[in-house]
Amino acid sequence: MSNKLYFTPGPSGLYPTVPFHIQNALNEDVCAISHRSKKYEAIHENTVQNLKELLNIPDNFHLFFTGSATEVWDRVIENCVEQHSYHCVNGSFSKRFYETAKELNKNATKIEVEFGKGFNADDLNAPIETELICLTHNETSAGVSMPVSEINKVKDKYPNALIVVDAVSSMPYPNFDYSKIDSVLFSVQKGFGMPAGLGVWIVNERCIEKSKLLQTKGISIGTYHNLPSLLSKGINNQTPETPNVLGIYVLGKVAGDMLSIGIDNIRKDTETKAKLLYEFIQNSTNFEIFVNEPAHRSQTVIVANTVIPSPQINKILEPHNMAIGTGYAKYKEQQVRIANFPAFSIDDVEKLIEKLKL
Repeated sequence: MSNKLYFTPGPSGLYPTVPFHIQNALNEDVCAISHRSKKYEAIHENTVQNLKELLNIPDNFHLFFTGSATEVWDRVIENCVEQHSYHCVNGSFSKRFYETAKELNKNATKIEVEFGKGFNADDLNAPIETELICLTHNETSAGVSMPVSEINKVKDKYPNALIVVDAVSSMPYPNFDYSKIDSVLFSVQKGFGMPAGLGVWIVNERCIEKSKLLQTKGISIGTYHNLPSLLSKGINNQTPETPNVLGIYVLGKVAGDMLSIGIDNIRKDTETKAKLLYEFIQNSTNFEIFVNEPAHRSQTVIVANTVIPSPQINKILEPHNMAIGTGYAKYKEQQVRIANFPAFSIDDVEKLIEKLKL
């Protein structure tokens, strides 16, 4: 088995226990069981309960499984917006969320800042008719994060709007106040260190009620993965369709492993590793911190401008069984993106820094 350290922002390096859990799943015939069986229901329930405990999610929130976080963009727009959504755009993924709403024929509006800039609640100017405000906690393409304290202020500023947070490349790090948000979405191939192919959609009762209201108005809210359908099966620890049973099984086990470590310890280690990386970049002659505002610098995807083209850096790292992410899209060669997920230890990050002293 490869022991290469993939400090790439997604897919990223596997959480250390994932191979063990996959082998156990094969030994237990998890991949062949019916999603209507009691065995599956126990797997589903375990995963939901471990995630709720790990992330401190209140009982009045539901967890649903989808094919990806990208799918959830569609689902949340379909189920929570009759006409008006509002989007904070500061990179490729937050922009794609906005474009999804436009493609679904919603009257989507946006506030957009240049690549590498972040948002505070005071920056938002959502129209009065806004039903859903779409925030990106961690813009994977740019390494920009919106502080949780600022996310909380958005709900205070717009109490009648639903607040959805894309936390794809930051979960399980952020300590969200679920009284200030209505929905969170993420996928597993980043912070949870798993193979891609599973999204998690967290929603409260306000989202459920909005979807039911739209349904009574004859507005399409999607098909098998609309909220009423997901809820009708979810309350029995099932899914509407045959799901990614292996992924759900492994996610529950990884969440359990993280519980044994403690989420506070994971968050503390994340901040320690981020500090090491940012201090190295700041003192380096080959790299430069990309995000100027310290409060908006991501703790989980560190982005730096680079003098040496990023593909060349990965050629240097290859003999050491390491890889980092290149810049996104047009920034491919002039930036690097370094994942700082729970799969990587402080020792791993220190070894990477030594090899980046080019």
